[in-house]
Amino acid sequence: QVQLVESGGGLVQAGGSLRLSCAASGIKLSIDTMGWYRQAPGKQRELVAVLTSGERSNYADSVKGRFTISSGNAKNTVYLQMNSLKPEDPAIYYCKALCDGLKYWGQGTQVTVSS
Repeated sequence: QVQLVESGGGLVQAGGSLRLSCAASGIKLSIDTMGWYRQAPGKQRELVAVLTSGERSNYADSVKGRFTISSGNAKNTVYLQMNSLKPEDPAIYYCKALCDGLKYWGQGTQVTVSS
């Protein structure tokens, strides 16, 4: 079975940085895309960043210039480097993989930003 496990969340002050990691296991299918989503209290889940198999990245306008998505050497990991965190960034961040047309989600990792 496929599992995605996120790590790296926590509490940081505004202006600080975090690096989220997503480790995928049990993936034997072709990974089309991997990305990060987030869901803040009272808001819908939204795309933060996505990395395609062609190594093209896309970002939400709200995080452009601050967040960077990258993949590991084995293509079974994806990272989200978050810099200059703002008070509006707190959310549960979810890793998502699209593998041969099937969607897989991690359990989420909490990011909290204090002022």
